[in-house]
Amino acid sequence: VQLQASGGGLVQAGDSLRLACAASGRTFSSYAVAWFRQSPGKEREFVAAISGIGGRTQYVDSVKGRFAIFRDRAKNTVYLQMNSLKPADTAVYYCGAGPIFERMFVGEVTYWGQGTQVTVSS
Repeated sequence: VQLQASGGGLVQAGDSLRLACAASGRTFSSYAVAWFRQSPGKEREFVAAISGIGGRTQYVDSVKGRFAIFRDRAKNTVYLQMNSLKPADTAVYYCGAGPIFERMFVGEVTYWGQGTQVTVSS
């Protein structure tokens, strides 16, 4: 499985962005997918995850109600819709895929995509 993250950019506080994690490989549809982010000087942080089967989702508290993760199986892509962005959301965002949904929360990822920069100005 190869993952390609895209959709980052420079926006103002309150704006929205949609990140995409496009995958190759037929096993992707059964994998859980998560988004993580990393700011300079900080450790990589779990942001959101979606299960392979059933569409269960999980979010870090700081993004609940603002971010939504969903997948388009026809396009083999998982999206992260980010609304009401804040300067604190500024980071490089990474997507990852793995077989166990609950382990994604602690970063047990099998496949990583490259990062995409999100910068939110105040």
